[in-house]
Amino acid sequence: MEFSSIYSEGNRRRFLIIAAVAVVAIAVVDWQTKPFISIGFLYLFPILLVAGFLRRWQIIFVALICSVLQELFSELPSSEAIYRLFMAFTGFSGTGLLVSEIIRNRQMALDHLSEVEKQIELRKEVEGQLQVLVESSPVAIVTIDSTGTILLANEASQNLLATGGTSIVGLNIAEFLPALQAAVQTQRSGQFRTELRCRGTRKNGEVFLAAAWFSTYPTARGPRLAAIIVDLSEELRDREDLSLDHLLKNTKILMSAITHEIRNLSGAVLVVHKNLSRLPSLQNNEDFRALGTLIEGLGKLSEMELRPAVDQHMDIIELSIVFDELRVLLEPSYREAGISIVWCLGDNMPLVFADRYGLAQVFLNLSLNSLRAMGTTQRKQLTISSSVESDFVVIRFEDTGIGVSSPDSLFKAFQESADATGLGLYVSRAILRGCGGDLSFEPRTEGCCFAVSLARVAERHEAAHE
Repeated sequence: MEFSSIYSEGNRRRFLIIAAVAVVAIAVVDWQTKPFISIGFLYLFPILLVAGFLRRWQIIFVALICSVLQELFSELPSSEAIYRLFMAFTGFSGTGLLVSEIIRNRQMALDHLSEVEKQIELRKEVEGQLQVLVESSPVAIVTIDSTGTILLANEASQNLLATGGTSIVGLNIAEFLPALQAAVQTQRSGQFRTELRCRGTRKNGEVFLAAAWFSTYPTARGPRLAAIIVDLSEELRDREDLSLDHLLKNTKILMSAITHEIRNLSGAVLVVHKNLSRLPSLQNNEDFRALGTLIEGLGKLSEMELRPAVDQHMDIIELSIVFDELRVLLEPSYREAGISIVWCLGDNMPLVFADRYGLAQVFLNLSLNSLRAMGTTQRKQLTISSSVESDFVVIRFEDTGIGVSSPDSLFKAFQESADATGLGLYVSRAILRGCGGDLSFEPRTEGCCFAVSLARVAERHEAAHE
């Protein structure tokens, strides 16, 4: 039986009776003992029995009774009785109070221990629920320490970053998402919560676009970071059109090209009609006059060529974001075709004026043209490079394809020799010119090269944007 269980509330009545009987027995023995042999020290025993049940003033009262009984049956000189009484009372009461405090403190410690054990059990239960939640989550969840080492990774994060490979726990997050390592290393104290979109790299080298919601938190071993990561690549690839606004802009460009061709044809037909109208036999012919009316209507229709909007909206674009999306769109199809892409982009490209969705379509169109042009060549490589020239940022798409036989007609609408609609380059140039840029062809001895020129943002605008 434990020491604390002796002083349980169920033993209170029994111990008080035993203590009272002990006091009476000691007093009787002390009274009957002749010549004098003092056994007053035995009063400590009943005091120890009641110390765990009585209050402090009650313990002092019992100690006083025992001290009086000890001195009452004592045959020592009465001149020193007061001192013996005081010393006995001090010893008895001090012993009783000490035992009482020890028992109370021990009980408090046991109660605290019981509460701690209960809290530990509850914490284990909550941790188990969280573990199940994390492991069953369809999104990737990771935690990393201040050095970037992955401490925890659920099954979804394993599938996202290293499908079928070894565990990513213990690896450095910089291998997959450098932006998260930079976040935990720059936040040395306090907590920081935000979300970002960045480029990620899988264990096999495949690039993907990631959205990460993360928060940092301090620990005794330094700051740590917990992050939820989602792969946006499929969403980006499955997007049929980048925006309705851009679709309308492309429609205007196409209508402009069509009306231009209609105007040329209707002009030629109108000249023939005027020449035929001089013939006397046709002047009163109703069908001929009806044909003239149709030709005039066709001419009026061709005059409805849409003009570019003077208030066309242009954004300040960070090219690195556009290129990150372009990597996700291009690399899977290029990898399947056995074509390599060489990225020669500057580290700190200036901000430019452009329509973001239109610019992405231009880049994608040029890249897919190069993909088709390299279908039958031995050397298959697309080089995408950037340079800053005067007030423009120039992006070049240089491939090792079959080249261009007729550069003069490249940017005309409805190319007869085109593999697709024959409008790609025409529309791409119109999009770029609409935001102050341009698209040009640069001859090469091997393959071809298209240069996209984009207007730089003035330095004051760059500072404001940052």
